[in-house]
Amino acid sequence: MSSSATVQTRQRQPKSQQQYVSWEQFQRVHMEREDGYEYEWLDGVVERTPYSMDKTQLFILRNLQAFFRTLLFEQKVVGELIAEADLFFGKHHRRPDVCWLTDEQIDRLADDAREVPAFIIEIISNNDAINRVNDKMQDYRLAGVQVVWQIFPKQEHIHVYTGSALQHMTIYSGEEVCSAKPALSAFELEAEKIFEKKTTANTTS
Repeated sequence: MSSSATVQTRQRQPKSQQQYVSWEQFQRVHMEREDGYEYEWLDGVVERTPYSMDKTQLFILRNLQAFFRTLLFEQKVVGELIAEADLFFGKHHRRPDVCWLTDEQIDRLADDAREVPAFIIEIISNNDAINRVNDKMQDYRLAGVQVVWQIFPKQEHIHVYTGSALQHMTIYSGEEVCSAKPALSAFELEAEKIFEKKTTANTTS
């Protein structure tokens, strides 16, 4: 059964004293780095964390993108559902696990514009420290993101944040339907389908 709660926003704490890194330096050194870590630029401070979405969670990404492609084929949605896009939320560079961008937003990003997705999905793994998750949510709130899904693979729960400043949260599981309204109204599916594994076992008689 779904349950709802009002979420209190958390004020960002002052940054600790760290060596300042310019955005240009960050792009040169960290953007294409492949060392098992995710790098985000927070107004001059580089945040390094283990990748939150690993190979054991790719089936979730597959299910989400397959459902989106079905809706796209049926002309019920536009744009793309994109994994780990480099985006800015205020002065902070973030890489949401998955986000929805319209075609117009994608085109403007090609011209180095800054675009905020209306709908974001985060897959919460053991690598995600609660403070980091809260910090990202605060950035999303301040930037005006309309809907955030937090997917918990181990518990097979989805926390859906909506409302003004994402202050309303509802937990879904099983056959309960998760929705991306009002950002992406057609994107609605049962929670259990997000965790579905499509492996077909070969049987012999």
